[in-house]
Amino acid sequence: MTAIPRQKPVFRFAPSPNGPLHLGHALSAFLNQDMAALPGGRFLLRIEDIDLTRCTPELEAGIYADLEWLGIDWERPVRRQSEHFAEYQTALDNLIGRGLAYPSFMTRGDIKARVSAAEATGKPWARDPDGSPLYPPDDRERSALDRQQLLASGTKHAWRLDMAKALTAAGSAISWEETGDGDRGRIAADPGAWGDVILSRSDAPSSYHLSVVLDDALQEVTHVVRGLDLFHSTSVHRLLQTLLGLPAPIYHHHRLITDDDGRKLSKSHNDTGIAELRERGLSPADIRRLVGL
Repeated sequence: MTAIPRQKPVFRFAPSPNGPLHLGHALSAFLNQDMAALPGGRFLLRIEDIDLTRCTPELEAGIYADLEWLGIDWERPVRRQSEHFAEYQTALDNLIGRGLAYPSFMTRGDIKARVSAAEATGKPWARDPDGSPLYPPDDRERSALDRQQLLASGTKHAWRLDMAKALTAAGSAISWEETGDGDRGRIAADPGAWGDVILSRSDAPSSYHLSVVLDDALQEVTHVVRGLDLFHSTSVHRLLQTLLGLPAPIYHHHRLITDDDGRKLSKSHNDTGIAELRERGLSPADIRRLVGL
């Protein structure tokens, strides 16, 4: 594991402009800014807009407006992932060149049919920590000739990490330092639980997993503060950091803000946004109280 020089600590808040910010985002932004201020550290804002279909300039502008109203201040310029696809491609090419990634051609419909057929026989299909079925082995087991023919034909494909080979290449056990609201201390990573995770798609030149570890390294982030819903994903991030020779930040996964039914707030469920609360007459201090700060 590459050690990070202990200079000024660097924190970052990294929203995606694919929907309005809600109270959960406010908690994360406040925590990052507050934790950075205590030791005189730096606070960065990163726009994670690799999804060029769902992310829009209007939603990005809304993020800036919400954060400024909340009293959040960040260093300029802002790093926008859509401006750094070449860097992500270089890292992907590294993994492909080492035989640690392979092209995957199955569509979502193909995966669903493959899993359903297997489960219909009474055999359970392994699932990742989020409950999604692991990617079938079909593409991983294709012959080199078959892959070359499919690629040459222009068949749409993604690139996936060959988890078994990646774990072998990583060598020794992987872990991370955790200071958050769940388990603390040195946490043993279990990236194998995620199967062959996606590294890029035909409609997005990079995945969240690949871009986030590169961004954190390039921005010299020393402390990653984010929600507990990403706790288990850290196993994949630590594996990629190990494979690519990137530094390991300290992680702090904080509690989640939930609705009255105990459901995590989500953009996709149209949960109350910061802008709407502002229009109702709430103040930034009210928002702090609502998120328990």
